[in-house]
Amino acid sequence: MGRTDFTQMRCPVARAMAVLGERWAMLVLRECFYGTRRFDEFERNLGIAPNILSARLRDLTAHGLIERVPAAGRHEYRLTGKGRDAFPVFLTLKGWADRWMTGPEGPPVVLEERGTGAPVRSPPALSSTGEALRPEDIRVLAGPGASEALRARFGALVDG
Repeated sequence: MGRTDFTQMRCPVARAMAVLGERWAMLVLRECFYGTRRFDEFERNLGIAPNILSARLRDLTAHGLIERVPAAGRHEYRLTGKGRDAFPVFLTLKGWADRWMTGPEGPPVVLEERGTGAPVRSPPALSSTGEALRPEDIRVLAGPGASEALRARFGALVDG
């Protein structure tokens, strides 16, 4: 039995995981968010084999999260709008990892706002009144692109 091709699934979360769920993808994006642009910097900062790094950069470029641009006789990799939009995803993952996956000494990297020095926090899911939402506060409804099976499972989205 072969692996499931998530890129062909109807679910956008599954398609996103096809791009971001590869074990090096989010780490390459992390480096982009931290200002890394050149191949040798990615290689050094990640401790990744060049062939694997080439493949990951190629995949992230093909999916439109980064772009390869000429720079001083070499190339740099820069975030696109689509890649920048993944920043809250990274912050949420980092916040969770800093809480649950670090030792007693704390996280190895902290993020702060340049202008204020205030710590950067992962964005919480908020209700319409600004209160933090928990999974049990959410109602799941079939959206406009839902299949019949999802409509049967979750009910139809009501307009207006």
